[in-house]
Amino acid sequence: MNTPPQSANITPGPIWALLSPIGRMGREPYWLSFALVWIIIGIAIRLWWISSLVEITPETVSPAAFAESNALFPILFFVLQWFELALVIKRLQDIGQSGFLALLIFVPILNVLMVVFLGFVPSQSDANRHGPLPNSYWRKS
Repeated sequence: MNTPPQSANITPGPIWALLSPIGRMGREPYWLSFALVWIIIGIAIRLWWISSLVEITPETVSPAAFAESNALFPILFFVLQWFELALVIKRLQDIGQSGFLALLIFVPILNVLMVVFLGFVPSQSDANRHGPLPNSYWRKS
């Protein structure tokens, strides 16, 4: 394996993993990051469920009712969407594709298919324009 150049960050942290769309991300941190996002979603749904004043039935469940139940839920939704977008962009870049394809996660059924597909596609072993190795990114000189 080649030694990465000095202009590369090969030890990015968890803030980078969730917030930055720059660089490459391997499969393991991708799944671990998504597990964290799904746990947060599960906690939010659980809080909504136990704080609901009406009986939860399929007829009463709606995005509007979810958003109205707590003013922070819409903000949480947008933050989690950013996390998902950043993860998918980095994973696409890791396999050598354009991060622009990550916009497909806003298409309802393609969202789930894309997240799962990207979790199983192996990383490029060589350096590409997004980083020298998986879980890295190039630094500007």
